[in-house]
Amino acid sequence: MTTDSTTTNDPFADIRPYKDDEVAAVIVRLANNAELLDALTQFKLPRLARLAPRIARALASFAIRREMRGVNSIYDFQMRIASYMQRMIRTTTDTFEVEGLDRLEHDQAYLFIGNHRDIALDPAFVNFALYQAGRSTVRIAIGDNLLQKPYVSDLMRLNKSFIVPRSAKGKRAMLAAYQLLSRYIRHSISEDNHSIWMAQREGRAKDGIDRADPAIIKMLTMSGRQADKQATLGDIIRDMKMVPVSISYEYDPCDLQKARELYAMHTEGAYQKIEFEDIRSIVAGITGAKGRIKLTFGTPLSADFESPEAVAQQIDRQVMKGYHLFPSHQLALEASGLAPDLVDLTEVTDADRQRFHARLAEVPTHLRDWWLAQYANPVLNRAGRL
Repeated sequence: MTTDSTTTNDPFADIRPYKDDEVAAVIVRLANNAELLDALTQFKLPRLARLAPRIARALASFAIRREMRGVNSIYDFQMRIASYMQRMIRTTTDTFEVEGLDRLEHDQAYLFIGNHRDIALDPAFVNFALYQAGRSTVRIAIGDNLLQKPYVSDLMRLNKSFIVPRSAKGKRAMLAAYQLLSRYIRHSISEDNHSIWMAQREGRAKDGIDRADPAIIKMLTMSGRQADKQATLGDIIRDMKMVPVSISYEYDPCDLQKARELYAMHTEGAYQKIEFEDIRSIVAGITGAKGRIKLTFGTPLSADFESPEAVAQQIDRQVMKGYHLFPSHQLALEASGLAPDLVDLTEVTDADRQRFHARLAEVPTHLRDWWLAQYANPVLNRAGRL
């Protein structure tokens, strides 16, 4: 945590991404963090970590320092990430297509608000699209529930993430936290001219149903209402340059884990995460096969909205319009038998069908309906059947 004087001079110090002059100290801290070193060695050097943990930690620390040599700014850090992104796209995806970015002003900051399927990759693909187009990357909203380990927080904040409070205790504390967050997002767009990415709802849409949460809109507009009591909701939304973004994965590497969670919620009414489950989901998302990916940027919201619900509905319309339906979605709907009239197999090849059924065959029988729903629901949602 920061000191009181630092917080006074920098009201966003506890939630904002790190700045360039903080990078060197953070990298030193990471290279000496025992939990991070243990996590790396257990993943990369499991036998050595078990037999000689001190040596394994020393090797991991050396590897971090070597990898981060020459990294003196946030830009430097993200350029290292870009090389990993290129490798990941080359080895785990068939295609990555971007649409709509050329319709947005090159030097204008936007609040990108998108559907959410993968903890780390949704904003990573947005960033990679911006990087490829020669544009500045975004600041990324990330829930504090994912930052329970100091080293995870350090890594995320080095990558321009800022913290969304989900664990504040009590209504007053939560209200204050959301007011600060709203001020930071508005400051980033209007003062820093720096774009933001955030999900349209809390958590991933594990069932494949993308719907914006009006509570998110209420939080985003808090600061605008405080700054100008006379401003209408439409004025505030226009000032924020809010742009819906759709991302569609042909296959989700975490689909089986999501099916287990959906099944547990349905049969037991609750799902208990195991330790480090979110971190494992991040790793699975990065390393797993994803097939084709389509990222679509919408257009800035500009209507004279009368309510947060109306804003959320417009986000939904743009997200669904931009969401690309792959053969996996159509084949899942066909297999579910839910809406035969909506099934469109015109673009489905024999290879698509073989791949789909090979994946489905790996899903335990009791989880198949929940697995299929993740892929079928976007078709149903677009048609207004949900």
